Amino acid sequence: MLDKLQKIKERYNSLSEKLASPDALSDRAAWRELGREHAQLEEIVLVYDNYARLSEQLAECKAMLAERLDADMKEMVLEEQAGLEEQLTALTEALRALLLPKDPNDEKDVLLEIRAGTGGDEASLFGADLLRMYLRYAERHGYKVEFIDENMTELGGVKEVVLSLSGKRGAYSRLKFESGAHRVQRVPETESQGRIHTSAATVAVLPEVDDIQIEIKESDLRIDTYRASGAGGQHVNKTSSAIRITHMPAGVVVACQNERSQLQNKEQAMRLLKSKLYETQQQQQNAALASAKKSLVGSGDRSERIRTYNFPQGRVTDHRIGMTLYKLDAFMDGDLDEMIDALIVAERAAQLSGEM
Repeated sequence: MLDKLQKIKERYNSLSEKLASPDALSDRAAWRELGREHAQLEEIVLVYDNYARLSEQLAECKAMLAERLDADMKEMVLEEQAGLEEQLTALTEALRALLLPKDPNDEKDVLLEIRAGTGGDEASLFGADLLRMYLRYAERHGYKVEFIDENMTELGGVKEVVLSLSGKRGAYSRLKFESGAHRVQRVPETESQGRIHTSAATVAVLPEVDDIQIEIKESDLRIDTYRASGAGGQHVNKTSSAIRITHMPAGVVVACQNERSQLQNKEQAMRLLKSKLYETQQQQQNAALASAKKSLVGSGDRSERIRTYNFPQGRVTDHRIGMTLYKLDAFMDGDLDEMIDALIVAERAAQLSGEM
């Protein structure tokens, strides 16, 4: 492990020199790529430097203990040695976690899709609550939000909505844990007898992909146009600007009606199609591994129930890691980090134990 860390530090120092070179900005694309790699290595190098510094201090302590010391001095050195060994143990675990293989999609922007599930109007209204939750999360973290498709009910609920979240590195690395079925337990506003109802909405988080990663043949596509429907929008129901694209070999269907022109809607629909086809491709590649060993934090399948939001008790429970937070109001206001951080820790722990 130490040899690998030393090579990483050498690469980091080399990148630092290149980025500081007066000629570095002559090729901006290359400069950005160097900067990206430099940023990825920085956390590892900082932890490794701390590890090396404490290792030197520990060696000095051991050298002192080999000398003739009075009782008080020996006790002080032994106490310092114990503290250093404890810190080095923690840093060793941190470095092991940092050296784990990274998900190649972690640095990508995301497309986030919310669909109403079972539960009728209440499921759609819960979908709208999830939409607000993710919009607040995006606002807290400085993501740029773009609506790709939006299909709302007359009551303000969500039938289906697709968002793009971009502008900040690592969006997918955190939001990927949101994929799956979200269940809500609460008393609907229309319930006169105060009975608790259970309904659900599904969330899919897809890494946004580019043309290099996946190719789409025009001959594989069926493109239909139709009039946009739903609440809002000056152009709704006036022109046949909405686009539906079917990728016939995969049976994947996407649609977009949010933009004013067919061309704009087609471009947005193609963005979503590429990400969905990429997701299907990834699932097929990982099928053998997934059948043998299931990730602690879930498969990402949108049919898998991952979380329950219980409004009467003010709690939210993530079933993959058995974590319950009694701060539902804050959670629904976009304060997701405590839960997401716990899911990241669980994923790393599973990787370290060889379960993934």
